Amino acid sequence: MTNDSANDAEPSWSGNEPRLFALRGATTVKADDRDQIIEATEELVVEALKRNDLTPAALVSCIFTCTNDLNAEFPAVAARNIGLNSVPLLCAREIDVPGSLPLAIRILLHYYAPADHEPKHVYLRDAVTLRTDLTAAQ
Repeated sequence: MTNDSANDAEPSWSGNEPRLFALRGATTVKADDRDQIIEATEELVVEALKRNDLTPAALVSCIFTCTNDLNAEFPAVAARNIGLNSVPLLCAREIDVPGSLPLAIRILLHYYAPADHEPKHVYLRDAVTLRTDLTAAQ
């Protein structure tokens, strides 16, 4: 038995109804310092919200990862500082790949937006080297 709707190119809903999106972003700090982690994370989250015209009410969740050389503070503290108090936040470790960008903080942000929205990913500071293919993300 086949499910014809599973093969449709368009989703079952149409128009400009909200749908779930995810965007990526990253930034770096110069050292494993609490204030630097908070400042860089605040900058990253604020820029992601600004570029995508988002408010905290549109957010579903945010996952932060840090490279192994960062442990002075949880990046989620910065998100709470800027008002993301009702958004579920999670901090985790990035895979320690030899030669990868050090002192990096990454986000995966889930949110609702109109169906015709195009996520604008955000890569700041030394993290611009991670996604040179996304020139609009810089």
